[in-house]
Amino acid sequence: MSPSTIHSVRKIYKIASIPADGIGPEVIRAGIQVLNKLASVLGEFEFHFNDFEWGSKVYKKTGQYIPEGGLDSLRDYNAILFGAVGDPDVPDHISLWSLRLAICQPFQQYANLRPTRVLRGTSSPLRNCPPGSLDWLIVRENTEGEYAGQGGRTHIGTPWEVATEVAIFSRHGIERLMRFAFACAQKRHRRKITVVTKSNAQRNGLVLWDEVAAAVARDFPDVEMDKMLVDAMTVRMTLHPETIDTMVATNLHADILSDLAAALAGSIGVAPTSNLDPSRQYPSMFEPIHGSAGDIAGKGIANPIATFWTAAEMIRWLGHEGAADGLMHCVENVCERGIKTRDLGGSANTKEVTEAVCNEVESVLGQTGKGRVDSSQ
Repeated sequence: MSPSTIHSVRKIYKIASIPADGIGPEVIRAGIQVLNKLASVLGEFEFHFNDFEWGSKVYKKTGQYIPEGGLDSLRDYNAILFGAVGDPDVPDHISLWSLRLAICQPFQQYANLRPTRVLRGTSSPLRNCPPGSLDWLIVRENTEGEYAGQGGRTHIGTPWEVATEVAIFSRHGIERLMRFAFACAQKRHRRKITVVTKSNAQRNGLVLWDEVAAAVARDFPDVEMDKMLVDAMTVRMTLHPETIDTMVATNLHADILSDLAAALAGSIGVAPTSNLDPSRQYPSMFEPIHGSAGDIAGKGIANPIATFWTAAEMIRWLGHEGAADGLMHCVENVCERGIKTRDLGGSANTKEVTEAVCNEVESVLGQTGKGRVDSSQ
């Protein structure tokens, strides 16, 4: 096939890049470098990135994270690559609700996927937990539940001040999330899902959660379902990680459990997130879990692996399974060679890890092509 023919079938993806705060610009820059290397090596797609300077620096100057009409400007993109939001000068509830949640909720990114596993070349703090024994997919409800934003405060500053935080659980919201989660479990080799709940104490919203889960389960007879209270789930994750495959949990519960999962897998610095609109009416948003990490921002030592894994999940969502698997194979090869940042027990900096992954992509995928890899490599 001639170069001109290859170029004619290459898919072009428009990606909105929102680096935002803290280490966000550093890891997003690293992610873009790796994505462009992958695209040039495979030749099956290319990325056109457009940076959006939305973050706390702009907010402190203008009073806005997202300018007027900003959301409309995102609609034409194939995906959004997001860094992190958070600044010591801005209260966290303002930065979160004014940027990340201001995108997730109106774009109906109701399915938050957080895959977790012990990567080759890394280790878990758990005893006897080698790669393969901890391999989970956490499916988090992402637009309602405990983070629906309903509630308010009255009589502020008085002894009888009252604050309410109303958790919203709609049958529609639960069912669409459950169907998505069961479909995800159905595609995994173990076909097993744990519905996480707290319906013993939350006797309205989470009783409905349990009822809808049981009803949806009947439509997936090939998926084995069990149910566990969220507090007991933390114990199971720690003591019996090999018994878990896919978890589905509410906005708050999965938020907490996924941070625990990342720590048990070795570091929050490797954990990815996908904020998905399964209808594909709106672009989905992909971000590393770790947050803005202001204490290490600008030092060049942030772990970029979470962004690389996030980038792989973005590629997967765009329809390139082989390329996504190939990228993660290269990332794990680099980890196995000991090229890791401090949080993983190494001494490499962000630039060194990024360059090592780019070189591995060139070396491994440049030979095999189309993202296919030899598992013996």
